[in-house]
Amino acid sequence: MEETLTQAVPTSGFIDQVSWNSDGLVPAIAQDFKSGRVLMMAWMNRESLALTASEGYAVYWSRSRKGLWRKGESSGFLQKVREIRLDCDGDTVLLMVEQEGGIACHTGRSSCFYNLLQDGEWRVSQPVLQDPKVIYK
Repeated sequence: MEETLTQAVPTSGFIDQVSWNSDGLVPAIAQDFKSGRVLMMAWMNRESLALTASEGYAVYWSRSRKGLWRKGESSGFLQKVREIRLDCDGDTVLLMVEQEGGIACHTGRSSCFYNLLQDGEWRVSQPVLQDPKVIYK
């Protein structure tokens, strides 16, 4: 596996090969580069994907804020991108990342996928590593 993301990436050809939804977005899964653990899912638009490819850090599209969102801009928990992949249908992006600080979720957990279905109920399966009130001041 290549250790670093190529920085000089053209922004048209690969962008045009993505199957964007009717809102101009594509789901993006962030996965830990070393462990393979799924950390989170967010949305990307053309600009956020191009910025992610050129800057080497995850940039998403926030539907609630209606703007670009650099992961970790307020928490400090950046996602350094090691690989960008596109699925076979072209409708989902996979970011292989190094999660700086070990926290990917706004709840203060290492992953957003902390609810585990057991016996027909959702149960929390990960501890809070840092209180969100401390992270987001």
